[in-house]
Amino acid sequence: MPADSAPDGNASSGGLREESRESRWEAAPAVVCVIGLQVLLAVVSRQGDWKLWSLPWWVWLVPAAPELVVLAPLAFDSPRHQLEQMGHRRTAAMSLFAVISLANILALVALIGSLLSGEETSGTQLLFKAVTIWTTNALAYGLWYWGIDRGGPVRRLEPDPPLPDFQFPQLENPQLAPKNWQPELFDYLYVSFTNAIAFSPTDAMPLTRRAKLLMLTESAVSAVTVLLVAARSVNILT
Repeated sequence: MPADSAPDGNASSGGLREESRESRWEAAPAVVCVIGLQVLLAVVSRQGDWKLWSLPWWVWLVPAAPELVVLAPLAFDSPRHQLEQMGHRRTAAMSLFAVISLANILALVALIGSLLSGEETSGTQLLFKAVTIWTTNALAYGLWYWGIDRGGPVRRLEPDPPLPDFQFPQLENPQLAPKNWQPELFDYLYVSFTNAIAFSPTDAMPLTRRAKLLMLTESAVSAVTVLLVAARSVNILT
């Protein structure tokens, strides 16, 4: 999804092809998974008459609409190339990640408010909401890491990329990896999920302040979701 303007050349063309492959077969499905969770929770909430801090069931669909609007031109070749020609492709992708993250944080705030007001009395309902928020958080930040590290997936493959935001073991010890190894989206998703579980880096170390800030906010959202919301749902169930 993200792409940077770069001079013409084999490295740039190869980066665009690699970024296009990751966008279509990895990044787009990750965003679709987020939207699917939101739609599923909305449907279940409607059937079970679940509310979120007195908000109706369709509140879960509110972020899905702009996410779909931004995802569509990024997932298909023709509109994606048009965005690239206008120099807005990376901006659109980052905007999509921002919408997902902001909507998820607002959902967590609403869920905490619902919990503190005593409206959450069903353990199953609360656990379902917590799982949706936690999974969305991990997927969204994996996309963030993929999009910012060394300027994004295109810049990473250029001869002189920016300094890394994350230090992967394979880059620190190239003898342990195939020649010219570069991290792909799955690697960043792994970093995100382990950070969300352990509340600290376990695979790749953050090197820049923006990487540390992203990992800090991800850990904070994950900790609140797990320690407050999920723990309360388990308490209700038992």
